[in-house]
Amino acid sequence: MRTKSGLVAVMAVIALTLAGCANNTPTEEPAGSPGAGVDVEVDQAAADLLPADIADAGKLVIGIDPNYAPNEYKDDAGNPIGWAVELTNAMAAKLGVTTDYRPSGFDKIIPSITGGSYDVGMSSFTDNEEREKVVDFVNYYEAGIQWAQQIGKSVDPANACGLTVSVQATTYEETEELPAKSEECVAAGKEPINILKFETQDEATNALALGRSDAMSADSPITQYAVSQVDDKIELAGEAFDVAPYGMAVDKGSPLAEALQAALQSLVDDGTYQQILDEWGVADGGIDEITINAATAG
Repeated sequence: MRTKSGLVAVMAVIALTLAGCANNTPTEEPAGSPGAGVDVEVDQAAADLLPADIADAGKLVIGIDPNYAPNEYKDDAGNPIGWAVELTNAMAAKLGVTTDYRPSGFDKIIPSITGGSYDVGMSSFTDNEEREKVVDFVNYYEAGIQWAQQIGKSVDPANACGLTVSVQATTYEETEELPAKSEECVAAGKEPINILKFETQDEATNALALGRSDAMSADSPITQYAVSQVDDKIELAGEAFDVAPYGMAVDKGSPLAEALQAALQSLVDDGTYQQILDEWGVADGGIDEITINAATAG
């Protein structure tokens, strides 16, 4: 459309982000490296599907924008963590390789995949037809859109004309959902939605908590996590809607897609996938079958 122990409050994360404490150094085998926290054995059938260059390198180079808690974010040392990171690490362990995370701006990840800099993009990408024109997606989760509001307010995501809504730039909510809703408002002779864009999700959440926006829109696990971190200031505004698949992006036509699919399916089949989702409280979006290009496959 982005642990249990050591979780920091969103406001503290924002303070670090705004102070310029982001770590953009490529990190090999960060905290939560393959197999950490879960017992994962190599699936040789999946490993045999790896392209030769990746198998020889012994690692997956992964583009990630770690600013989307709880899916992918940073620990105190600047290493990527989150349930999607743990899932990716377990997937790599199934393939017998390590993970080499390369922090990046969200909008730069897909161009870096097609340009050959990254093997995989893992950053809560919503699989849609437009993106499938340039990359393939290995689908591993389903998330909806969910809004939040200040406590005691009454915001209807289906009737938000004239409201200011904070959002992370380049997400589905910023590029598709809110513009479409705003256009509907204008067509009906109502005030447009003021889309308040921020570089990171932390900043978008902070804007709502401080009253700079009337509402916030993000993927359902992100909104639910944000509310849990500042539940004295914000709350959910209705149920999740427009459920769509998350996908790990790989170069168009790459055989790597089949390898990732097989490794993730192995995690589903042996229960590791469910274990990870349960531990992070995001099991609602779990799936039983790992697919490729779900946006157009049907």
